[in-house]
Amino acid sequence: MAEFKYEIVKELGVISENAKGWTTELNMVSWNDNTPKFDVRPWSPGHERMGKGISLTEDELTNLVKLFNSRNEEDSFE
Repeated sequence: MAEFKYEIVKELGVISENAKGWTTELNMVSWNDNTPKFDVRPWSPGHERMGKGISLTEDELTNLVKLFNSRNEEDSFE
């Protein structure tokens, strides 16, 4: 399996934390020296290991926020 490189360019915030100390975070991450993307995924303490996540361009994240903000009351889990 080919190795990959990543660099957390900017830590934007923690979304949640589990009992084992892993945090789901929103960060700006550069994968394999490419342009950084907004990235949501779980990280171990110290960022040595990561879980599965999603990386979005700024346009994709903007569209996601618009979709979230335009949802109806019946689209809520409450």
